Amino acid sequence: MVVGFIGAGSIGGAVITGLVRNGFDNDQIVVKGGKSNTAKDLQSQLGFQMVPKIKQMTEPEVIFIAVGITALDSVLSELQPIIEDKLIVTFTGGATIAQLKKKLGSEAKVATAIPNTPVKVGAGFTGISYSDNFELADKKKVSSVLGYTGQVVEVPEEQLSTIGTVAGCSPAFLDLFLEALSDAGVKHGLSRKLAYEAAIGMAIGASKLAKQSDLTVPELKDEVTSPGGSTIRGVAALEENGFRNAVIKAVDAAEGED
Repeated sequence: MVVGFIGAGSIGGAVITGLVRNGFDNDQIVVKGGKSNTAKDLQSQLGFQMVPKIKQMTEPEVIFIAVGITALDSVLSELQPIIEDKLIVTFTGGATIAQLKKKLGSEAKVATAIPNTPVKVGAGFTGISYSDNFELADKKKVSSVLGYTGQVVEVPEEQLSTIGTVAGCSPAFLDLFLEALSDAGVKHGLSRKLAYEAAIGMAIGASKLAKQSDLTVPELKDEVTSPGGSTIRGVAALEENGFRNAVIKAVDAAEGED
């Protein structure tokens, strides 16, 4: 199956990279880049096909749109004459299924999705919402492609923004936590390199355990918080300094709440 990408910036480029590095045939990827050299530079690394105009994207069965919201209407206008039976998926934050339908026509099969940056290494999480006329076979086509980049979960459109915040913004939150954890390690005598290795290794292992374990996240926490031990003292210090509330407020802020 041939797939197309309009835009190869931060998210588009991450998804394309995740596909190729995890076994998707680069000859089956067609990319229409923008005015910058981002797509061209990425092509030199990954070897996919490129076309100069959207109207030349006649071969792909699925087209992923990865442009900013201000460029979306223009892209949809150029795309409309060639959509035929194509499946259209946008990664554009703020885009709605109704907006896509209004521009492409009521019969168009459209979806909105929010991947996070770990798609680049095949460990991503993508929330996706489909239009009502997306059939099961259509959904399987899209998920079979995005599956190369990690986990894909269908959610109602009204929940997509929150999924995007919890899974999409949070890599930055985690990076901040890892940096702070590393700083603490350096404060107590670790080299910077070893502090980062320990913090990142912990995050990978703890996340893998949380995903594979039959225990809930609170139960996993309880397993390592021995009575009177060092871990529970650290947890208490986090709570005393508003860690849990800070995380919730970060999600609130990302969602646009006061």
